[in-house]
Amino acid sequence: MNEFVHERHKPSTPLERRRELIVACAPLRSNVNLSRILRAAGCCGVERVICAGTAKVIDKIARDGAETVELRVHRTLPHPLADLKREGYRLVGLEQTTGSQSLFEYRFERRTVLVVGNERSGLEADILRLLDAAVEIPVYGLPYSHNVATATAMALYECCRQFPRG
Repeated sequence: MNEFVHERHKPSTPLERRRELIVACAPLRSNVNLSRILRAAGCCGVERVICAGTAKVIDKIARDGAETVELRVHRTLPHPLADLKREGYRLVGLEQTTGSQSLFEYRFERRTVLVVGNERSGLEADILRLLDAAVEIPVYGLPYSHNVATATAMALYECCRQFPRG
């Protein structure tokens, strides 16, 4: 018989190199979703999240992500995304589109910006035009998509699975 001992708040797994993954959020309707995205980003060793519009982080939800993840707020996303693209980042939208690839099959590059859309409207056309790729999460029931914070956490996990050491 196996014996398991519960460990609360086990120390983080150290990364061998800095994670070159950034999350970019279209204007979100819910500060809860932004705060949950910051928490997931922190757990994944992501150092920076950029977002457009107004952003208010709820510390109780974001937990340590509010302190360890740099949040940069911009009026809109196209200019900061274009700058990141010029810096060599690959822009990958988390969106259901005619050209989306399954998250399960997509091979991320180390220098990636994961671009997530608004809860209702997704990514606008001006953002879609900037993307190098789009990934979607297969859904097997209703509703047709996951909550933006849940989907972002799932995509971040897949990036980390592909680059476990950073």
